[in-house]
Amino acid sequence: QVQLVESGGGMVQAGGSLRLSCAASGRTFSNYRMGWFRQTPGKERAFVAGISSSGGNTYYVDSVKGRFTTSRDNAKNTVYLQMDSLKPEDTAVYYCAASRRVVPTTSPRNFDYWGQGTQVTVSS
Repeated sequence: QVQLVESGGGMVQAGGSLRLSCAASGRTFSNYRMGWFRQTPGKERAFVAGISSSGGNTYYVDSVKGRFTTSRDNAKNTVYLQMDSLKPEDTAVYYCAASRRVVPTTSPRNFDYWGQGTQVTVSS
């Protein structure tokens, strides 16, 4: 079992930045691929960014490439999502998730553990 707790959400104006953190506890964090997802009311949870267990490989949905950066510190059992140049359409609840899959995956079904989510609101 892995417990995940997100923090760092809030309200920001368009063009601003936020840094989300996701702290993990339980089983060995460095064994898990991590992902970030977001969800708005009435829509399915959507992939935003992923990072390999070592942190050596990252991948992003096209809409955030060049603006968002995910990283991890396995010594601190924490994964981060740096969000720059935020847009109103980035407004959502953001979730971190852990996957035991070795290959990169963007499907929520392939992630085994989830945090509770943190709200990000970008005003125009």
